[in-house]
Amino acid sequence: MNFARTLIASIVFLGLGLGLIFGFTHGTAGFSAAYPASGASLQLSINTTGMPAMAGFGATLLGTLLLLIALIQAIVAELGGAQASSPTRPIA
Repeated sequence: MNFARTLIASIVFLGLGLGLIFGFTHGTAGFSAAYPASGASLQLSINTTGMPAMAGFGATLLGTLLLLIALIQAIVAELGGAQASSPTRPIA
């Protein structure tokens, strides 16, 4: 099995989905550092509406699914390639 193509497709779909989601985002981000560290905070408000939200979610979901399939293909290829093969000519 060739899992490289599946891995490339998953990276493309993940990049497309996250790019759509974060590219069309209307929101704010805030960070405040404090001492002691328990007083530090990070606040994100992400809001994506319309077609980019739907297409981005679908592409991200498809990319995640393809990434899991590529992982399974890689594991099966490793386990299948561990079989001992006999040499084609005798060792002198």
